[in-house]
Amino acid sequence: MSEENKAVVRRYIEKVWNWHNIDAVDELVSPDYLNHAASAEYQRGIPAVKHVLNWLFTVLPDHRLNMEAVVTDEDTVATQGTCSGTHEGELWGIPPTGERFAAQQSHWFRVSDGKVAEHWVVRDDLGMMRQLGIAPA
Repeated sequence: MSEENKAVVRRYIEKVWNWHNIDAVDELVSPDYLNHAASAEYQRGIPAVKHVLNWLFTVLPDHRLNMEAVVTDEDTVATQGTCSGTHEGELWGIPPTGERFAAQQSHWFRVSDGKVAEHWVVRDDLGMMRQLGIAPA
């Protein structure tokens, strides 16, 4: 089961996050999905996932997560990798800088019935903000 869950997460990251195929959310995400990294109004359910992704791809139209490590334990899949993109939309009230960034991120997913059901993340937002020229180096 662990290898199957790992394959689900890989498909989710590749199809949705890297290919920006928001329609694939219906196939790969559980209806009771919970995103611990999103603001409260966008934490639960497929419409919330799609809202967050539409926002993300507006801010970073070339968003990509290169998975460098993927491990699994029962229903939990953890990934570590480099997130990259170009800041072309408003980010947390900050106008676009046009700058690129590449920052480390770790994501944890819980998979249930062959779909992504829960998500946690640890991001290097300070490193990203420094690369975008928003925060001092």
